Amino acid sequence: MTALPIDPILPALTAALAAHGRAVLQAPPGAGKTTRAPLAILNANLTTDRIIMLEPRRLAARAAAERLADSLGEKPGQNIGYRMRGDTVPGAQIEVVTEGILTRMLQSDPALSGIGAVIFDEFHERSLNADLGLALSWEARSVLRPDLLLLVMSATLDAAPVAAMLDDAPIITSEGRAFPVTRHYLDKATPKGTRLETAMAELIIKAVGETQGGVLAFLPGEGEIRSVAAALSGNLPTDCQIRPLYGALPFKDQRAAIAPVKSGRKIVLSTSIAETSLTIEDIRVVVDAGRARRARFDPGAGMSRLVTERVSRAEATQRAGRAGRVAPGDAYCLWTKGEDGALPGFAPAEIEAADLTGLALELALWGSDDLAFLTPPPVKALDEARGLLQSLGALDAGGRVSDHGHALAKHPLHPRLAHMLQIGGQQAAPLAALLAGRDPLRGAPTDLTLRLAAINGQYQGPGTVHHAAISQIKGEIPRLKKGLPPRPPLTTGQLAALAYPDRVGLRRKGDDPRYILSGGKGAYLDGADTLAGERLIVATDLDGNPREAKIRQAATITEGELRAIYNDQISWQEICLWSRRDGRVLARKQERFGALVLDDRVWADAPDSAIALAMLDGVRQLGLQFSPAAARFRARVALLDDMPAMDEQTLLDTAENWLLPHLSGLRSRDDWKRFDLLPALRAMLDWGQMQRLDQRAPAHFETPLGRKVPIDYDGAAPCITLRLQEMFGVTTHPVVGHTPLRVTLLSPGQKPVQVTQDIVGFWASSYADVRRDMRGRYPRHPWPEDPTVAAPTTRAKPRGT
Repeated sequence: MTALPIDPILPALTAALAAHGRAVLQAPPGAGKTTRAPLAILNANLTTDRIIMLEPRRLAARAAAERLADSLGEKPGQNIGYRMRGDTVPGAQIEVVTEGILTRMLQSDPALSGIGAVIFDEFHERSLNADLGLALSWEARSVLRPDLLLLVMSATLDAAPVAAMLDDAPIITSEGRAFPVTRHYLDKATPKGTRLETAMAELIIKAVGETQGGVLAFLPGEGEIRSVAAALSGNLPTDCQIRPLYGALPFKDQRAAIAPVKSGRKIVLSTSIAETSLTIEDIRVVVDAGRARRARFDPGAGMSRLVTERVSRAEATQRAGRAGRVAPGDAYCLWTKGEDGALPGFAPAEIEAADLTGLALELALWGSDDLAFLTPPPVKALDEARGLLQSLGALDAGGRVSDHGHALAKHPLHPRLAHMLQIGGQQAAPLAALLAGRDPLRGAPTDLTLRLAAINGQYQGPGTVHHAAISQIKGEIPRLKKGLPPRPPLTTGQLAALAYPDRVGLRRKGDDPRYILSGGKGAYLDGADTLAGERLIVATDLDGNPREAKIRQAATITEGELRAIYNDQISWQEICLWSRRDGRVLARKQERFGALVLDDRVWADAPDSAIALAMLDGVRQLGLQFSPAAARFRARVALLDDMPAMDEQTLLDTAENWLLPHLSGLRSRDDWKRFDLLPALRAMLDWGQMQRLDQRAPAHFETPLGRKVPIDYDGAAPCITLRLQEMFGVTTHPVVGHTPLRVTLLSPGQKPVQVTQDIVGFWASSYADVRRDMRGRYPRHPWPEDPTVAAPTTRAKPRGT
C-alpha cells in the first residue's frame, strides 16, 4: 500500500487501545486516518469481533468502505461492508455506518453484542447523532462492555475535552502531510444585493484563468450548485468538466465527481460534504463561498431546518487545505482579508442549537439522561422537547417512553412527522415528505393542499414550482409508505394537526386574519391569502417571530374534524381569572383545546374562593394601596424586631396567607380602590404581638380632653399634630417609651405655629411670642398668660363674650 502520513503513529495508536481500551486520534485531512486506523486495529488483533466506524454522511461512508475494501483487494461485501438507511452491504470484519445507525444498534442491543470496537470518524463536525452515539457507547462500555474499544478521530477539534470525557483517554497525534496553499482574498467586499451564485461564478472563472489543475468550489447547497453550474455553462474553457456533488445526488454522479477525469480539468461544485472525509483526486484549487448549511432549531417549523451561515475559521482552513493534498495549491475566498478575521473560530456543536425532540426520545428509550456529553444539551430546550413528546403521546406524565414512543422511534423522521405517519398510515406519507423537505412552491398562497397538488403535477396557481424539491419529495414518499397500514381517511388539516397539536389556530375577532394557536402563541395570515377567512387552521410553518408570527404554510380544518382526532383533549374548563383589560374578575365556563376557546359561557355560580383567588391576581397587578391608618400601622410594626415583615414586596409575595381571606365580595378595580387594608394587616398579628405593639408603639396619644390623636411613626421621631389650646395644662412632655413625641401645635386656623419636643420649655419661652401674635388674629380663642394652669379646649368663646 502507498505510504500515508498516518502510518508512523499507528503502532502507538494500537498500543494505546490495547492498554486503555480508548484513545483520541488527531490527524489533519489527508493523513489517512479513515483508511488506516480500522485496518490497524484489525491487523493488531485487538478484537475478534466486528469493528464499526461512523461517518457523518452517506457518501463518505460508502466511499470509506470502498477504499478499505480496495486496500484489501476486495469489493465491499466480503470483509468490509457499509450500512446506512435504505442501503446495506454487510461486512464480516469492518462495517462503515452512518451515525443514526449506531444509535439504533445501541437502542436495540446496549451491549453491542458481536462488536469489538467503535470508531467515530470526523468527530470535529459535532453532529447531534455523533455526540449521542459517543455518550451511549461510553455508558455501554462503562456498565456492560468494559472490553469495548472506543476510538474518536478528528481533524480540527481540540482533543483535550474529548479525552477528558473518556476518562483521560490517550491522545495520539499525526502531523499529516500538506503542501503550501496560497490564499487569495477579495480586494473589497461583495456589493450588497449581489447574489452569492453570481459572485461565485465570477470567482471560479477567475480562478480557472489563473491556475492549473482541478477546482473544488464549496457552496451552501444543491440550489446554489445548480445556479452556479448554469452560470458557468459556456463561460469556461472547453476542456473544463463541471461535476456537482451533494448528498441527494445519485451515487453514480457522486462517484463521477470524486473520480479523476481522463482529460481536461474537473470543476467540482460541492457542499460541505467534501470538507474532510472524502478524497477527491486531482484538486489543486479551492474556491470557497464561505457559507455552510447547518441544522438549527427553527421555531417557525417546530423542528430543525438547514440554515445558511458563515463558515468558521477552522472550516475555511480545512477547505483551503483540500488544494494542498498532492501539490502546492491555491484557495480563493469570497471574502476580504478583513472579513476573515471576523469569522468565528469554530462552528457551534449541533446539540447547542438544533431541535432536541429526537434526542429527548432517544434518552427516554435509553432509560436515562445522565450521560456524559461533550457538550451537555441545553436544559430549557430539552424540557420543551419533552413537553412536545408528551403532547404526542410518546412520553407519559413521568417522562417514561410509551409504546407509541417506541413506535415513533422506528421512523427516520422528526417525532412530529413520525406521529402523523403512525396515526395516519400510508395516506400521511406525501404530507410527511412535504413537511420534511423544502417548500416546492415559491410565492404561492400558504395552503398545503396546493403543495400536494404540485407534487402530483396538478398545480396551476401563482408562484414558482421548485421541481428539484418536488423530485426529492416524490422520492421519499414510497420509502415512508413502506410497512404502514392503510387507515381511515383523514383530511390534510387533520394530518397536519396530528403533527402540530400546538399549531391549531383559531381566528380572533376582528377584520384582520389573526389567530391564537393552541400552544398559546399568536400568528397571522396575509389578508389576501386564500385561507384568510377560515375560522380554524393548522399552521405548519411560521416565520419565527416570538410575538406574533407570520404563517407561511397552513391547512384548513373544521371543528368537527378537530374533534374527531382530539376529542379526548377537548374539555370544559371553569375559568375564573383577572382581566387586565376589563379591570375585573371574569368567571367563565369554556370548552378548550389547549389555548383555543371553542365555546365560552358565563359561570354564574362561581364559588367565592375562586373569585377571591382571581381577585388576588388583580391585586398583584394593581398593587397594594394603604390608607393613612394602614400606613401608620405598618410604620409601627416596622419599629419592633419580633413582628412580621410588612414591606410591600413581602406582603405581595405572601398575600395568599394574609390577604386572601379578606377579599370575599371584591371583583373589580373599583372594589379594590374602596378596600381598607388595615383589618387584614392587623390580623397578621396575634394577641400577644398586638399587646406588645400597643405598649411599645401605641397608635394614639390621648389629649387632656380624652381625644385620641394618631401618632405618625414615619419620621425620625414619632409625631402628633393638634391645636395648641388642646395642650393647655400639660406640664410633662408626652413620650413613647423613652422617646419624646414630636408635637406640631396648630393655630385655630389649622396652621402650624410651633414644633417642639419640649412642651414645658415652649410654655416658658416661645409661647409669649405666639400669644402676642395670635391674640389679634384669633380674639375669640383663649390665649392665657399661663397656659400650664389653663383648661384645655377646642372651642372658641361665644360671640359677644
